[in-house]
Amino acid sequence: MKASSYIGEAVTILSSLDRDEMERLADELKSLRERKGRLFIIGLGGSAANASHAVNDFRKLCAIEAYAPTDNVAELTARANDEGFNTIFFNRFWEKNDSLLVLSVGGGALNVSFNICLAIDKAKEIGMPILGIVGRDGGYTKLHGDAVVVIPPLFPDRVTPHTESFQSVILHYLVTALQITATKW
Repeated sequence: MKASSYIGEAVTILSSLDRDEMERLADELKSLRERKGRLFIIGLGGSAANASHAVNDFRKLCAIEAYAPTDNVAELTARANDEGFNTIFFNRFWEKNDSLLVLSVGGGALNVSFNICLAIDKAKEIGMPILGIVGRDGGYTKLHGDAVVVIPPLFPDRVTPHTESFQSVILHYLVTALQITATKW
């Protein structure tokens, strides 16, 4: 694939993003900050890396208390070892005031990322808002979420790289929209 083709695909996807849903996501996060709730960001693989980056930006620049369970390898692996991989995202300290932000290429599929689906069920049970930036059709996150941006899967052979790339773009939009602390650069 040529760079010009990949960039062309990215431009097409960028032009297709649901801006109203992005605004809804920003509004949900603003509300979370106002009620002094915490943001729990979950994802697997590249989405976990995006979650880690987002935690930093939301905490540092937006004054939103944020956590990514995948950042603590010791706890994550202890949970996987003791309770099973499907429950790695459960947090007994979640409260109704908090929000769950799902980053996922598939959006949570019962036969692939069951741990994301179980986390969504647990958050719903508590009454937490479910937010997401996901790919494909949005999966379980879109089905049960309150504000979910779906990255249009316009190029099926490259759903993963485009979804993970645009998670970062949308996260940076959200941070910019909610920013209260200036960046150095």
